[in-house]
Amino acid sequence: MKIRKGTIEDMTAVLSLIKELAVFENESNAVEVTVEDLIKDGFSATPLFHTFVAEVNTEVIGVALYYYRYSTWKGKTIHLEDLVVKESKRGTGAGFALYAEIIKQGKRDGVKRVEWNVLDWNTNAIKFYEKSGAKILKDWQVVQMDEKGIATFVEKLENY
Repeated sequence: MKIRKGTIEDMTAVLSLIKELAVFENESNAVEVTVEDLIKDGFSATPLFHTFVAEVNTEVIGVALYYYRYSTWKGKTIHLEDLVVKESKRGTGAGFALYAEIIKQGKRDGVKRVEWNVLDWNTNAIKFYEKSGAKILKDWQVVQMDEKGIATFVEKLENY
């Protein structure tokens, strides 16, 4: 197995892994991003994300997709958006290798924190993260506003 930076050529496999994750998270119809989006957003002059891929015999079997954030308290951080390994390749060490590479990237970059979200029902992942030394923040809630919510909010602002 080889862990390496993702390339434009990997984005079809990356999208396939993203869709597999959506199925795992019971959100199979939620993926809107396309291969073209991934290429545009990840490989422009100012990329919005970076990837590491796990590869076995030229087959991409896993991906870790991350980007940089800024904490007003800490400074530069890494946000791990997704870490996915093909279901048929889980248990091969690919997930751990990708996870380790993200943490090592944080060390190389001198970030103050690497952060990510985990679903509360994904007990295997939670146990793994805690065993690795990560802290699960129980008192923080994820807040999101979807595209429809954004449009509704802006429309209300325009009517003030």
